Amino acid sequence: MSLGLSEEQRAFRDVLHDFVDAKVAPHAAHYDREQSFPRASFDACVEMGLTSLWVPEEYGGQGADMVTQAVCAEELARGCASTSVTVLISKLGMLPVMNFGSDDLRRTYLPLIASGEIQASYCLSEADAGSDVAAMTSRAERDGDEYVLTGSKYWITNAGVSQTYTIFAVTNPGAGAHGISCFLVDKDWGLEFPKKEDKLGLRGSPTGEVRFDHVRVPATHRIGEEGQGFAIAMHTLDRSRSTIGAQAVGIAQAAIDAAQRYMGERRAFGHPIADFQGLRFMLADMAMKTEAARTLVYRACSAVDEGDPDRNLSYLSAAAKAFASDVAMSVTTDAVQLFGGYGYTTDFPVERFMRDAKITQIYEGTNQIQRIVIAKHLLG
Repeated sequence: MSLGLSEEQRAFRDVLHDFVDAKVAPHAAHYDREQSFPRASFDACVEMGLTSLWVPEEYGGQGADMVTQAVCAEELARGCASTSVTVLISKLGMLPVMNFGSDDLRRTYLPLIASGEIQASYCLSEADAGSDVAAMTSRAERDGDEYVLTGSKYWITNAGVSQTYTIFAVTNPGAGAHGISCFLVDKDWGLEFPKKEDKLGLRGSPTGEVRFDHVRVPATHRIGEEGQGFAIAMHTLDRSRSTIGAQAVGIAQAAIDAAQRYMGERRAFGHPIADFQGLRFMLADMAMKTEAARTLVYRACSAVDEGDPDRNLSYLSAAAKAFASDVAMSVTTDAVQLFGGYGYTTDFPVERFMRDAKITQIYEGTNQIQRIVIAKHLLG
């Protein structure tokens, strides 16, 4: 297996690099400042066909491999981490449908996602059930040909923006993880969005609460079998966490690029600060760690493409996500340090990179949880 990119993937990266510089990066500071959905950037991504990248060809997509998807995630995050999330969140919401849903659900929703007409959100976490998914309290009770859903989900990306929501709820109380089921719920069936989070980073990507009070969902919109929800959730995260690693790599690369430019322009003691060995070594360390993270992300993505067994895939996805996000936090913090006082102001983008990097250590499973997964793989 090669850990490098194919000629086609390199060409895609080059085209995407120019696209991001022209259509995405110039808007990043505005959407961060205004805490508003990055509409212009998202629409440009739709026009570029990026919302269809991961969707199978039979449903109107491009059917790209995971490494190509990682290249996309990295380049978008390099320009605007919030835009990267808003483009990629629908994949997280739709992977359960693609891998466990009925033919009717796939034919109905995947083409709409591919075209950018609608977006999807993934609703797993609750106020007291983040890392401890089995502790969720949301309920789904069968009533004839429908289920009645009651509860709420927290920290949901695109809450209120997406048209469809993949919601996990308990159908068999007392059965723990084996009592959770999965449902595809339309926004217009009675979902409410009472709270929008005021966040440290990713401020252009809306995050909020999704509440459902006796919302009726057709049984045809259950994804998989009853009690299969926890397995669906973990299967999905194993196949998406490496994308978070790619986002982290993109944020780190943006910080490196900014630091390179600044070191050539900023002068101190009569010389460009790029002449000072201590700062040169800082930049070298930033680049080495980022390149290592990129390679591990590609390895994890290749494992998805090659159909590695779930246990090995869980290990690689966890390792890629945890390592790359830790690198992003380290690299962006060093970038702020390199900029000195300027790095602590909004006049330069490195403070935004540092704020955006933090969430990659938290969402889709904290890095502490990832280390549990890694240690379990190694020790049993």
